[in-house]
Amino acid sequence: MDNKIELIGLSKEELQEHLKQLGEPAFRAKQIWQWVYFYGKTDFEEMTNLSKSLREKLSEYFELSRPKIVAEQISTDKTHKWLLEFKDGQKVEMVYIPEEDRGAVCISTQVGCAMGCKFCHTGSQRLTRNLTAGEIVSQFMVARDVYKEWNLKEQARMLSNIVVMGMGEPFQNYDNLVRAMKIISDGEGIALSKRRITVSTSGIVPHIPNFDKEVGTKLAVSLHASNNDLRSQIMPINKKYPLPELMKACHQYQENHGGYITFEYLMLQNFNDTYEHATELMNLMKQYKINAKFNLIAFNPWPGCDFVPSSNNRIHAFSETLQKHGFSAPIRTPRGQDILAACGQLKSQKKDL
Repeated sequence: MDNKIELIGLSKEELQEHLKQLGEPAFRAKQIWQWVYFYGKTDFEEMTNLSKSLREKLSEYFELSRPKIVAEQISTDKTHKWLLEFKDGQKVEMVYIPEEDRGAVCISTQVGCAMGCKFCHTGSQRLTRNLTAGEIVSQFMVARDVYKEWNLKEQARMLSNIVVMGMGEPFQNYDNLVRAMKIISDGEGIALSKRRITVSTSGIVPHIPNFDKEVGTKLAVSLHASNNDLRSQIMPINKKYPLPELMKACHQYQENHGGYITFEYLMLQNFNDTYEHATELMNLMKQYKINAKFNLIAFNPWPGCDFVPSSNNRIHAFSETLQKHGFSAPIRTPRGQDILAACGQLKSQKKDL
């Protein structure tokens, strides 16, 4: 075939339908799925429990591609960043953040971003296109390739979590996000529990109330301000979906889901980091009856940005204020700052890292 079909990103049902067209029984889909997503094979010839004739058909009909690693850097704190290139030449950045006995892979959903958040490096790069479901999934597959974590028991893996917090707004690529998360969490393949996946949104309100039903992973909401006016100054999305609408959607999500909602809060000096802001934040949660957990994030500077990080003393005081009133408010340790791999620093408009 001149135009082969990309296998990575197909649902099991779609794969079964394609196999049917090739005159093959549906159960072959499970075998192929395991070779691709459990063993990480990129060559049909290595799928040894399939007949030679079927392997030849698959090679003629399908592609099994990975994004190309164009460049990579490893930080002094062992954070690992890759610049990945897809078949059309478009690029995204992906980051692995290792901990002592585990680690999180931060993957992207778009090339660039249309949100334009003033504190985010990615937001200074225009949106080029959405990633396909296969391109979202294959980022994590590249990380497993690099760290040789195919065909291992869960407790033996260091790539234990995924955070969908890389380039782009996941909720602006919602259908592909849903499809990708279903593939990644499928128990016969990559088999990463949805409890180990966190998707972050800047506040695309319509998708929030039913997120648990439609996606089922953990949800994090990028808040970054304690009132509507402040949020509008740094996050243009707040003009379309103002803070009151966002809070109502979060309350509804919590009613459907239970538990707490994680809010990401970037600490910007003299902008959103005072005792008054902390008090306002607490009152906001009480007003909308939201059981909240806050991740306080030290601002990670990038070239051309005017914001300044809050002092450590002020961040700790902010955290203590929230905690005294019953809110969990851990301070996220900055990682990979020396290679621009930290939160809000990713950008791919360059030939190399």
